[in-house]
Amino acid sequence: MKKLYLLDAFALIFRAYYALIRNPRITSTGRNTNAQFGFTNTLLELINKEKPSHIAVCFDTKAPTERHTDFTDYKANRQEAPEDLLAAVPDIKRIIEGFNIPVVEVDGFEADDVVGTIAWQAADLGYEVYMVTPDKDYGQLLTKEGVYIYKPAAFGNGPEILKAEDICQKWDIDNVAQVIDMLGMMGDAVDNIPGIPGVGEKTAAKLLKQYGNMEAVLADADNIKGALGEKIRNGKELAVMSKKLATIITNVPVQFHEEDYKLGEWNKEALKEVFTELEFKTLGRRILGTDFDAAAGAAPQGVQQDLFGNAVATPAAKSDTLDEKDEPVQMTVDKNINNTPHTYHLLDNATAIDAFVQQALQQSEICFDTETTNIDANLAELVGMSFAFTPHEAYYVPCPANRTATLQLLQHFKPLFDKPDITWIGQNIKYDLLLLKWYQTGLAGQVYDTMLAHYVAEPEGRRSMDLLAAQYLGYQPVSITELIGKKGKDQGNMRDVEIEKIKDYAAEDADITLQLKQQLAPLVLDRKVDRVLNEAENPLVKVLTAMEFEGVRVDETFLNDYSKLLEQDASAAEKRVYENAGVKFNLASPKQLGEVLFDKLKLDPSAKKTKTGQYQTGEDVLLKLAAKGHNIVDDILTFRELTKLKSTYVDALPQLINPKTGRVHTTYAQAVAVTGRLSSNNPNLQNIPVRTDRGREIRKAFVPRDNHHVLISADYSQIELRVVAAISGDANMCAAFRDGKDIHTATAAKVYGIPESEVTKEMRYKAKSVNFGIIYGQGAFGLADNLGISRTEAKEIIDNYKREFSGIQQYMNNMVNFAKEHGYVETLLGRKRWLRDINSSNFTVRGFAERNAINSPIQGTAADMIKLAMIKVHAEMQQAKFESRMILQVHDELLFDAVKSEAEDLKALILECMRTALPLPNGVPVEAEAGMGDNWLEAH
Repeated sequence: MKKLYLLDAFALIFRAYYALIRNPRITSTGRNTNAQFGFTNTLLELINKEKPSHIAVCFDTKAPTERHTDFTDYKANRQEAPEDLLAAVPDIKRIIEGFNIPVVEVDGFEADDVVGTIAWQAADLGYEVYMVTPDKDYGQLLTKEGVYIYKPAAFGNGPEILKAEDICQKWDIDNVAQVIDMLGMMGDAVDNIPGIPGVGEKTAAKLLKQYGNMEAVLADADNIKGALGEKIRNGKELAVMSKKLATIITNVPVQFHEEDYKLGEWNKEALKEVFTELEFKTLGRRILGTDFDAAAGAAPQGVQQDLFGNAVATPAAKSDTLDEKDEPVQMTVDKNINNTPHTYHLLDNATAIDAFVQQALQQSEICFDTETTNIDANLAELVGMSFAFTPHEAYYVPCPANRTATLQLLQHFKPLFDKPDITWIGQNIKYDLLLLKWYQTGLAGQVYDTMLAHYVAEPEGRRSMDLLAAQYLGYQPVSITELIGKKGKDQGNMRDVEIEKIKDYAAEDADITLQLKQQLAPLVLDRKVDRVLNEAENPLVKVLTAMEFEGVRVDETFLNDYSKLLEQDASAAEKRVYENAGVKFNLASPKQLGEVLFDKLKLDPSAKKTKTGQYQTGEDVLLKLAAKGHNIVDDILTFRELTKLKSTYVDALPQLINPKTGRVHTTYAQAVAVTGRLSSNNPNLQNIPVRTDRGREIRKAFVPRDNHHVLISADYSQIELRVVAAISGDANMCAAFRDGKDIHTATAAKVYGIPESEVTKEMRYKAKSVNFGIIYGQGAFGLADNLGISRTEAKEIIDNYKREFSGIQQYMNNMVNFAKEHGYVETLLGRKRWLRDINSSNFTVRGFAERNAINSPIQGTAADMIKLAMIKVHAEMQQAKFESRMILQVHDELLFDAVKSEAEDLKALILECMRTALPLPNGVPVEAEAGMGDNWLEAH
């Protein structure tokens, strides 16, 4: 059987680069060769194991495609590729050509279009075609018989071949042709394909079950009731465009000629040359044998890395194997439950449990994990618990499905759970603590979260237990899919797994997490981030657990009424736009909007266009037009704001009410933002709008639990500017804060050289913009653009600012220089931000790192401060036995559901704790303000 393998080049190159991102391969000349090495290994494994008769590698080109013409935001949210990755592409093409494999690329088309076209042509000729890619969009091409997706091996898992039925099962659809219908309705965040706002994967699949395709859904939109029908009606044009964007083109002007794609003899001389340049000594020997040694000559001077990823020359020869001792540590995953000795115990009777509890009571540290029925701890049931305190040994306790029986079982563990001097180790242990709260129990001792330990040591990147086990232990844990199957409608339940399998799976989790703690604890100490872990992150876990458990009440009636009002106002704004334009068009289409504003109405003769010739109509462009008095633009902005508020917040919040509590329970993530800021989801409360009147109205929906409670909102005052003043030590700014002055008025007075009493509102506004902008890298051009003033005036303001507040500029210079020398910057509490690109030769990449060097200590210190304040407030409230509860944290603000009789005392306690949580140097006072009300807006 003839087999053709078509590789999606950039998908595999990105995958290869980021697989080694934490421990990059550096040559003796300081070159990063992650992408070249990883891609070559993937290619070689494919050739050796699959033995293709025909093969090709397909690339994107820089030329724009029809998708970019249709939708200027297509793939706009993708991050700029790292310079090391882009620099690797010519090498990779040389490697491909050295293997005598054709490189196929066609201007105006993406690699998936080229792959799809060739795949279908080859399938018609009787080939088995395997599209080598991790990209889910390729599923639509499996409508052609004989075409499959080949997902390469990753992180210890073998390769995966996906057939049409696998795609259907994954998406819960009836046939693979519906993949593009799914993408048309749900969109694709990776490629910035919008889809229908508010329609997700499950809803899209449900609609396709009923209607068969997207066109039928749109045709019947008027008969679809409720909020869903409204979303579909409002999103028709976006859906049609999204489906087109997501559809892989299969008639690209490229022809599959069998002889051109046949795998032939390698060009060993070409491979020798490129492997020698890249210092692929062992890999070169694997591929080319002893011939490579003669070509490579003397081994180059080896290069290892210091703690921060900088190349450090060593006298040892550098090898490119992943496990040799003179190589920077790489991810070698060769251990698993089948080849690693272990002892996992099943505790399924009272005698065994009580004996275990007595043994566990003698321990100072115990690793703890739970098995449940749901990833949402507020909806889950407890299936079992696992414990470990000795590496390679662990214990599993199954819990009955009957809640009363499980509550009785947990009584056996009460002496252990209540012991205050045990440290409980877990991976994302907040989930386990939250689950226990639903069973009226908890862990009295301190907690140590391995996820957070890795977070403070390596703030960027992913940190699932499987990835950490692979990276630090070389171990591949049992996959959850082995127990309950892949995600989708046919996925099983942990309750249904046979006891022996779940015992090994659960006990392994506790065992591996314990071993991770033993690896990560020295790393935390070595990198000197133990203070931020021990004083901020680990103690905060229990605070967030309590907040997530409490949740917050939302007023559904208000939201329903407000939704109707927003709909009316949005419709009115839309109508005014059409009246002023003199034509009806698709307001959601940037292309049509640009044509109306700039071709028909001629609002700006110098309007800028994108590379594809389409007018720019982003919010920044529209705001400038609105400032010039164009009423139609005000209405366009109004329409955009109202429709977003309605779909993203007002209509979404009621769907997130927990059926057990009648409240909304957000989930806080500690280990996401590199600055240390908390993030939240379901709902994302960090994004609740505050800058506009209509946006602020949403806060009225957040209300106390009953008439005996009131909401208290406490907010830090200008905390980031206070941090700037304190850590820079700038004399003028510190003095202004110490004297209790309005910082923006004081700044304006200095910048304009006038008494504070003569500062106008406009001057204060400009000074405020400089205060916040300059520390985030804003120059004269940015300030001029932001304030609508000339660049000359903006430069004069900035020059005066730097002269009067010279300590700020000195701080900025010092931080950049410190980062260049040490590879990191840190907060007052010791939270570090590693800046591996601070000495990059790429101006853009280096500039980004320099801005982070300036910003991170400021933002990070503010983040540390509110975390410490939350810990302190929580402890004081417990000590005082308050019945009131802290329920939300948003940026620099805390929200409390307070018993009315406790409110005044609680407000004083909150402010005191916030002001003293993290004292600032140079005498800069920390200020906070608090208010009360019957809803969040009123309290703020």
